[in-house]
Amino acid sequence: MTQETIRGLPRCASRTGAPHNEPVDQLDRKIIAELRANGRATYADLGRTVGLSASSVHERVGKLEAAGVITGYHAMVDPNTVGLGVTALVGIHPTDTATDEDVAASLGELPEVESCYAVAGDEAFVVKVRVSTVDELELTLGRLRRIPGVGRTNTTVVLSTRFEGRPNNAGLDEDPASGA
Repeated sequence: MTQETIRGLPRCASRTGAPHNEPVDQLDRKIIAELRANGRATYADLGRTVGLSASSVHERVGKLEAAGVITGYHAMVDPNTVGLGVTALVGIHPTDTATDEDVAASLGELPEVESCYAVAGDEAFVVKVRVSTVDELELTLGRLRRIPGVGRTNTTVVLSTRFEGRPNNAGLDEDPASGA
């Protein structure tokens, strides 16, 4: 991908690709950072932290959800405790005739595929796969390779996870309007 192509990419889009029309202000950023640290915080707790009433926080969170800034809430589970001790990152090289949309849609149908990233480089996608055993990984890789449009794969097995799923609040404490 060239720098010109990268500069042309939308800077702020939801998972659906729809750009956010409403600016995210400094209070919204503080609320987002707090929710990323504790998604179970009450509106009252958030209000105390950011200096707003619970009803004001509730209204702001609702707007952030409606705009696609906040896309959901979930429990973080240690995959090893539920029998998913094998993780692999799989690079996907599509065939020349494949469309990225079709390949991505097919990848999303496999329950073992936890995440799918469109990437720059040799591969078009990198997917994170979680399975119980190496044998199950082999079967999953076979299913991946049989997806129409997948030319070849390149697999990296994760030996250990140093950290994962941590809140990345970089930039949330800065006001973009100030240029900080």
